[in-house]
Amino acid sequence: MTAPRFLDEIASKFAQLAEASPAKDIEKNAKALLGSAFERMDLVTREDFDVQREVLAQTRERLHALEARVAELESELARSRAGSSEE
Repeated sequence: MTAPRFLDEIASKFAQLAEASPAKDIEKNAKALLGSAFERMDLVTREDFDVQREVLAQTRERLHALEARVAELESELARSRAGSSEE
C-alpha cells in the first residue's frame, strides 16, 4: 500500500466516524429545534425586511414632498386671503 493511498483511507475512515458521531446528531436536532422555534416566532426573512425598509424609505420621501407642497399651498392661500382683504 502506498503512502498517499494509506492517507486517503485514513481520511475516509475519519470522515465516516465524523458522520456517525453523536455530535452530528446533536447538530441536526439543534437545527431542527431552532428552525421550529423560529417558525413559531413569525420572523421575516432578510429579503422581506430589506424590501419593506425600501418601501418605507420611499414612503417617507413622498410624505416629506407632500408636507412641503401642503405648506406651500397654505402659504399661497394665506397670501391670497391677505391680498383680498386689503382690497
